[in-house]
Amino acid sequence: VEGWEVVERKRTPAEIREEYERLQREKEERRLQQRTNPRGTISVGVDATDLFDRYDEDFEEMPGGGFPHIEINRMHISQSIEAPLTNNDTAMLSGSLSTHNGSGGGNINVTVRRVTSAKGWGEVHTYWAQCGLQFSPRGLRPSCSLMTARHLDQNTMGYLQWRWGPNSAMTTSLVRDTKSSHFTLALQLGVPHSYLMMSYQYKFQDEDQTKVKGSVKTGWFGIVVEYGAERKISRHSVVSANVSIGVPQGVTLKIKLSRASQTYLFPVHLTDQLLPSAVFYATVGPLLAYIAVHRLIIIPYTKAQKEQELELQRKSSATDIAKKKQEAETAVSAYLQNSFMNIKHAVNYHPGLIILNGWYGKFVSDTSQKQEKAKVIDVTVPLQCLVKDSKLILTEASKAGLPGFYDPCVGEEKSLKLLYQFRGVMHQVISADTEPLRIPKQSHRIESES
Repeated sequence: VEGWEVVERKRTPAEIREEYERLQREKEERRLQQRTNPRGTISVGVDATDLFDRYDEDFEEMPGGGFPHIEINRMHISQSIEAPLTNNDTAMLSGSLSTHNGSGGGNINVTVRRVTSAKGWGEVHTYWAQCGLQFSPRGLRPSCSLMTARHLDQNTMGYLQWRWGPNSAMTTSLVRDTKSSHFTLALQLGVPHSYLMMSYQYKFQDEDQTKVKGSVKTGWFGIVVEYGAERKISRHSVVSANVSIGVPQGVTLKIKLSRASQTYLFPVHLTDQLLPSAVFYATVGPLLAYIAVHRLIIIPYTKAQKEQELELQRKSSATDIAKKKQEAETAVSAYLQNSFMNIKHAVNYHPGLIILNGWYGKFVSDTSQKQEKAKVIDVTVPLQCLVKDSKLILTEASKAGLPGFYDPCVGEEKSLKLLYQFRGVMHQVISADTEPLRIPKQSHRIESES
């Protein structure tokens, strides 16, 4: 068995071909996504000020006056796509439509972006048309925007933008993005809006990519303080909630759902005043709603979806599992069995490492659900044959590829459980599938009374 500890089962030609076809499909999808880069935004503004700003005495005599009146007062839809022209030039076509309190408008934008160097790039925006209900008497209103950006260091970008048109302004901003935080400082001088804005975002290093952020913005319009959180709820979906408190804007709750390249935004205006009750409900309400939806809808849905995928994976790989099981059993019953007996006989005369029991697969604990079943295989003989000089060393890879092993539960988390004897003392260890393992160890020792 010299050298068997580094030998792993290779994939079959069918598995290699299937993997190649999957990688090709993903490559084509990424190429199409990069060449078009479609983006879309749908924003629905909700006026809910009647919840906090109403005067009950004014509504008592009106039909239905006992119920707050909530209405949608604005909507905005935008879409954009990109088209590479050369290696350095990219054109982007975008359009948007918006309506507010019965009046609306829209525009079509064409952007040409040129990469000037490895550290910077420039953009030229030309608005071919900006139209609305009032565009007939005024005709077309062209505008232009120029932007340059440059890397200041590995994590910091500097931006300078100039806009000419209905909302002329000069904006300079500094953005620093790291693994754990995101900081933005921006200054705008323009007509009619000039402001200074600073925001900070902290990124938690968890599986759901949770982020909390806060920002302060002040200018001719007053001052606005905003705080909120963002969290990933599925592979392609991210939800966030922000509370905006301003003078004289009031309190606004902004709910945003991002699905792949599409964004859905719901700003809910709660009050024109700084009311503590509005701030409290805007902060606590989304949190309680998220907990309820996450536990009652998202968790059961993702669990059912995962079980369905596992069942399909089991059915598709049932033939392959049976084949690998037969190969493992044949290997154990033939060459490995003879080697195991020889090794165990030698160890009896020269005390060393003996694998008494080895189990590989999915184990069921006392806290597991009743319908769950353990799916494990006996790997005592294959592991003993990998012992060399009274040591067993397994690398940081799935153990399913080791000789005499196979995957008894495809797509599920697996572990390796060992009961072994070293120099007459009992040891026990449980190791994750892809976790490296080296035995014997003093920490695996079992007390004599147990």
